[in-house]
Amino acid sequence: MVSKGRINSPHDLLLPYQADWVNDHARFKCGCWSRQTGKDFSTTNEVVRHAMSEDKTTWMIAAPSERQSLETLDKCKDWISAYQITIDDLIEERNGYQALLNRATIYLPNGSRILAVPGKPDTVRGMSANTCLTEFAFFEDPDGTWRAIFPSITNPLRGGKKLMRVYSTPNGKSGPGRRFYKMVLDNLLEPKKGRKFEWSVHMVNIEDAVRRGLPVDIEELRAGMDDAEGWQQEMMCQFLDTANVLLPYDLIALAESGEATEFGNPTDVASGAEIYCGIDFGRTNDPTVCWTLEKIGDVLWTREVLVLDDMSTPDQEQLLNTRLAVATRVCLDYTGPGIGLGDYLARNWGEFKPSGHDFGRVELCTFTAQFKREIFPRLRRQFEAPTNLRIPISVEIREDLHEMQQVVRNGQYSYVAKRTQEGHSDRCTALALAVRAASFPGAVLPPRRFGRLGTQAGRAANARRGRRNRSSVGL
Repeated sequence: MVSKGRINSPHDLLLPYQADWVNDHARFKCGCWSRQTGKDFSTTNEVVRHAMSEDKTTWMIAAPSERQSLETLDKCKDWISAYQITIDDLIEERNGYQALLNRATIYLPNGSRILAVPGKPDTVRGMSANTCLTEFAFFEDPDGTWRAIFPSITNPLRGGKKLMRVYSTPNGKSGPGRRFYKMVLDNLLEPKKGRKFEWSVHMVNIEDAVRRGLPVDIEELRAGMDDAEGWQQEMMCQFLDTANVLLPYDLIALAESGEATEFGNPTDVASGAEIYCGIDFGRTNDPTVCWTLEKIGDVLWTREVLVLDDMSTPDQEQLLNTRLAVATRVCLDYTGPGIGLGDYLARNWGEFKPSGHDFGRVELCTFTAQFKREIFPRLRRQFEAPTNLRIPISVEIREDLHEMQQVVRNGQYSYVAKRTQEGHSDRCTALALAVRAASFPGAVLPPRRFGRLGTQAGRAANARRGRRNRSSVGL
């Protein structure tokens, strides 16, 4: 986000439309911006400059997830460095190791502080601070969060008047995006009616941003996105559909257990144990994740969350084969790059395809819209009380699960996740596949190791074992 011309101060790094936003000193400011146009980049510049100029002032940043809150706080750190200011201290507060973030706080030499919290009603309640609500249309409970924070901001007895910055990409006209949509509509599209409370609204779609200096090839971006409706909402700021978080933090917390293991050894299991795996395959852009569950009674316990990042397919196959050797059943993402690996694993361990009277170990799952509508609601039901799933207490796992969204378009719904540096909700997908693997009724086929994998003799042994397995369940 570097503007052309001579740079005299860090503020000169802002593009013209970004500078317009920062230089608007309205008390209540609302930004409806396209993705990747610098919402956080611009707003954190204003936050840092205000915190530097006003001694003992406080800014609170709230976002839909812990990850997003901390990323926005990192941008504040970048601006603090650019302005050559020293950070007095940086503190993260959690109730326990890997527990959900309570807050992370930057302390500046003049007594000001900038803190980041997840955008939940209980984390913002009672905070009297200048406030940034980033990607507000995607909060789990925007109405509840608004009720929790707004009275504290507007109370002049609590440190004077506070500033509020609310900005987001659109998220439909209903559901979680409704309040943001109404905020934009009431203050921009309708004529002013003498309201006492008004927002200063800034609209920036991708075409506006490029016209005013953003160095992006619009046609290349549009072709790569290959989603006409998504383009209109995500990039052109049109309010079209609705997205809801599949697994809210409170729901995830019901399944978190210190006895579930992220880095266990699923090959070291008791004889006869019921082991189920879900594999979401990745190669370069995303990691491969193999989530292993053990069923004990009615509860599915996580025994391992194996993440293979930027590893060759043969090396991945070797590691995954050791997991499949003890698995009762496996569901694998048989889409795109996963097709090749799926063919190898199904050849070695037999395909599970009841419609074809095949009862091997590996189900090859093609990710159609209908298939997503089967696995992700089932996954959510496992988290709901009474919770029949146990997962490790882990920031990475929690954030990955929380990224998955249920999206409604034209009355049809599907499931998507925004791509982050860590992946594309790959752990969530792997867990959904593992839950599916554990959901099939009928006799459990005991895991056996079949000769040398990949050899002609091994494949013949697999075929013979598959015939005996079909016989054993009366098919």
